[in-house]
Amino acid sequence: MAKAKAMKRVPQGREDAVWTVGRIGTLRRDIQARKAAADEQIRTVGEMVEGALAPLAEELKQLEEGMQAYCEANRLTLTGEGKVKFHDFGTGRVAWRQRPPKVGIRGVDAVIEGCKRLGLTRFLRVKEEVNRDAMLADPDAARQLAGVTISSEGEDFVIEPVELEVGQNGG
Repeated sequence: MAKAKAMKRVPQGREDAVWTVGRIGTLRRDIQARKAAADEQIRTVGEMVEGALAPLAEELKQLEEGMQAYCEANRLTLTGEGKVKFHDFGTGRVAWRQRPPKVGIRGVDAVIEGCKRLGLTRFLRVKEEVNRDAMLADPDAARQLAGVTISSEGEDFVIEPVELEVGQNGG
């Protein structure tokens, strides 16, 4: 047996519509107030957890720094004179990993000019893209292009109840 979808609550007259807009405002404020209360509870619990975890995090940091200092001091022994980049302790493993190279650029305009001046244009990228703003400014010409459509997003119906202070009784 299929269940029928519940009927929307449609106002039956102006008085009903006035009450409905007021009720929408009250419900929105109530939802907002409850979310704010929940957010405050979440923040409080988060602070308690952070406080409880702080000593553990500090101990972890000290152990990690101490382990790194030990391993750096004994790296050649641990890595078989540098033949491997890891060591297995039985209870866990340490490893030295090479970070991938990266390019740092300061003064982009000067670097671009330098590439052009030295003939290193292989280091430059030219990017072409469609200018949608120009198409919106001239929609008749833009519509002549295959694959281009200019359309509206439609229309939104907006209900804007009078804003009351949260402390006031809204009904």
